[in-house]
Amino acid sequence: MTGEMRPEQAQRPGARTHPSLPWFRLARFGMFVHWGLYALAAGRWRGTTVPGIGEWIMCHARIPATEYATLAARFDPKHFDPQAWVALAKRAGQRYVVLTAKHHDGFCLWHTKLTGYNTVDATPFGRDVVAEVADECRRQGMPFGVYYSQTQDWHHPDGDGNDWDYAEAGKDFDGYVEHYVKPQVRELLTGYGPLCVVWFDTPRRITRRQSQELVDLVHELQPGCLVNGRIGNGLGDYATATDNHLPDDVVDGDWETPVSINNTWGYRSDDHDWKSAAQLISTLAMAASRGGNVLLNVGPDGDGRIPEPSARRLDEVGRWLAEHPAGADGTDSATAVQRG
Repeated sequence: MTGEMRPEQAQRPGARTHPSLPWFRLARFGMFVHWGLYALAAGRWRGTTVPGIGEWIMCHARIPATEYATLAARFDPKHFDPQAWVALAKRAGQRYVVLTAKHHDGFCLWHTKLTGYNTVDATPFGRDVVAEVADECRRQGMPFGVYYSQTQDWHHPDGDGNDWDYAEAGKDFDGYVEHYVKPQVRELLTGYGPLCVVWFDTPRRITRRQSQELVDLVHELQPGCLVNGRIGNGLGDYATATDNHLPDDVVDGDWETPVSINNTWGYRSDDHDWKSAAQLISTLAMAASRGGNVLLNVGPDGDGRIPEPSARRLDEVGRWLAEHPAGADGTDSATAVQRG
């Protein structure tokens, strides 16, 4: 569970004066929401179970982009209820929500003008998911942020990662960043109200200049919005730990670790290996005692429902935090570990 922080995902020098870091340091606990077309696949493709985390099914099964995109015609989540999602986060004691606006499969949960491959134009659902979750967060007083995959895009011919449809040697990755990524990030920053964070991921081939330009774009359009460490090249406003890992000791700086409740992030119907509430409480307390935040994930199913085992554990964590309000600040870590 412990490990070193990666230098390329570190907090940049001078970032500690960012105006939103005092809020971030107090927040300690957020909700990550991984949701997209992969929730419909639920870990299976053409009747075969595909090993690995749910949101990577397109890559792991090397599904052609045109074939994977047919899932959009089935995306019509009858139980999508952002009010229930945000209310659950509040009951759990979570203090911010981060939603996957675009994951590596390239499908967009908002009405982007850059592609028709989005929830409004490509699905029978026809609604802007980012807008509805952002609006509900504002109604319930919950800071809202978006996850955006800035390098990997298995649908776009110039995005990183898809080498089964598109030859890597022929890709114009620089053009992809300049003419697709930046305009989409601009849309998210200008069309959905104040964002607490733009949560980038898997920096891979992104250059230092490209990382810096994205950081500058975020800060120009929303000076109060944070950029996480996975922007790459050591340029984050705060550091991002490896998934499901904590640093070995107290970190001199601001950081966050993403944590899954089971073994996947996106929904898999066959993953029932749930961490106990006591384990989650222990992780939360240990992270806080080392000066960091926990972004705890839920993966709604294809109908938009957060799995009941996830919801039950979040409610248990929330009840514990209500009884031990210092737990998320690290001061009750010993008690939390004993309960584990």
